[in-house]
Amino acid sequence: MEKNKIRVGITHGDTNGVGYELILKTFGDPAMCDLCVPIVYGSAKVATFHRRAIGSETNFTVVSSPGAAQRGRLNMISVFDDEIKVDLGVPTEESGHAALLSLQRAVADYENGDIDVLVTAPINKKNIRTTDFPFVGHTEYLENALGEGQEALMMLMNRVLRVALVTMHRPVKDVSGSITQNAIERKIEILNESLKTDFTISIPRIAVLGLNPHNGDDGLVGEEEQTVIKPAIDAMREKGVQCFGPYSADGFFGAGQYRHFDAVLAMYHDQGLAPFKALSMDDGVNFTAGLPVVRTSPDHGTAFDIAGKGVANENSFREAVYAAIDIYRNREREDEATANPLKIVAQERDSKTYSQRNAGNQIE
Repeated sequence: MEKNKIRVGITHGDTNGVGYELILKTFGDPAMCDLCVPIVYGSAKVATFHRRAIGSETNFTVVSSPGAAQRGRLNMISVFDDEIKVDLGVPTEESGHAALLSLQRAVADYENGDIDVLVTAPINKKNIRTTDFPFVGHTEYLENALGEGQEALMMLMNRVLRVALVTMHRPVKDVSGSITQNAIERKIEILNESLKTDFTISIPRIAVLGLNPHNGDDGLVGEEEQTVIKPAIDAMREKGVQCFGPYSADGFFGAGQYRHFDAVLAMYHDQGLAPFKALSMDDGVNFTAGLPVVRTSPDHGTAFDIAGKGVANENSFREAVYAAIDIYRNREREDEATANPLKIVAQERDSKTYSQRNAGNQIE
């Protein structure tokens, strides 16, 4: 395997959704297999079923482990041997279990250092939920499994817009109680560090949205902007973070103000994701920031209504692969730039001392 080629672990998601169609279409382009080593955690039989259903000519090679993955090929690791029924467009207990097996094997291989990044196809949050997966989604699961004590930040992004969330998959009735000054400060800090490390932005500019309509109208329709959000922004600015706001969400997106910032921090799921998807549904990427693992996914769901019809748009999934590779490389560069700073200083000091001694000898 080529030494510097990034190993991209790919979960197949819900087997009755569009996951396999996205994978087959994306890696039907030979250039994608030249860019990385794609390793799908799934089922050769299920993949073949989907391949026939959509009339795909994309081939794949079955391997036993990431170490056996071939260059220039779409590689497939079968994560279960049992026969499962593929019922396109219908979420079932079987399809949810298959999604979980794929995710668990990919996580285990990442922990073993066998893959470099993780790209996840969409799951159905209800049928994957078991005692082994008591989580609301990928983000929460990966924070628990691979977070190493760090807090995850859900970020939707494309080439012109990045939107992160203070609260993720939380009922609207519970959002206000979850918006605390400490929570906002933590998310701003994670977002700021991610923009620096993952996107190589030296001094990020972050816009922070308010919670209530019209930013609370000076307390008439809510006080969180004055009592919680603004104090959090002020506290982070004192720490040198370039964050601004709070901004009223409707006017902020309607007037295109997002173009003046490197990222936007929204208070809750639909406040940030509804305008994001309206602006970039076909190329958006879901990135789990703040964790040691680089994980991306398309910004849409299982699309059961079009599963098996061959009409799913793979652009978002392709962009997710690109983003995972770019972020991984950016982190590598950051690690190289900051590795052993004391050793470097010592080397420079010793070199300077040596030069001074030599200069002194020459004078004498």
